[in-house]
Amino acid sequence: MPVILITGASQGIGAAMAEAFAAEPEARLALLARNRARLEGVAERCRRLGASAEVFPCDVTNDGAVAETARTILDRWGAPDVLVNNAGRFEPGDALGTTPDAFRAQVAVNLTSAFVVTRAFLPAMVARGSGHLFFLGSVASLKAYPGGLAYCAAKHGVLGLARAVREDTKDRGIRVTALLPGATLTPSWDGVELPPERFMPPEDVARAAVDVYRLSDRTVVEELLLRPQRGDL
Repeated sequence: MPVILITGASQGIGAAMAEAFAAEPEARLALLARNRARLEGVAERCRRLGASAEVFPCDVTNDGAVAETARTILDRWGAPDVLVNNAGRFEPGDALGTTPDAFRAQVAVNLTSAFVVTRAFLPAMVARGSGHLFFLGSVASLKAYPGGLAYCAAKHGVLGLARAVREDTKDRGIRVTALLPGATLTPSWDGVELPPERFMPPEDVARAAVDVYRLSDRTVVEELLLRPQRGDL
């Protein structure tokens, strides 16, 4: 009965991840995000797919909230078999217009939260000697875009974090994968006047994660780059 924990699970790629992993036999899903109502909707869809799903409203930029939520999940289900660090946010801003507070806010939700959540669950995963960590980076982890200063900096950091955790845990039974999707049709793109077919569906990113998870424990996909067929936007 695998335990799958997903942050930012209330919409977009996180919700798609939840539904994709819900198809795993006897899956137990721990769904984290700030919005309880949207989380409940995702959890109900997962239950209809046969999974056990519980919601844990949590602001992953709040260290205390993460620690409390982690204690609850670990006491109830033990160490997760899969931990998906998906929580994130994009706010536009260039090198001249981005304020220090705006920069810190995007680093907090896109990068620091992934470290804090990982740190809360990793000891139990290491003690068990197994588990799969996913870090949601981006094409912006590899290249910079104009008008996305803080987001690009944070997503570069996510890839560095994943690589460092991989080096620290590869002899301890932990698999680590950085997913690097390009433009994906999520609420982050609301208001952009482009046809849906120009974007990847979030279900494709989720399917890729599940396929990577299903590999034997003798193999790990360290980094997986996904792009729309017609390239970046």
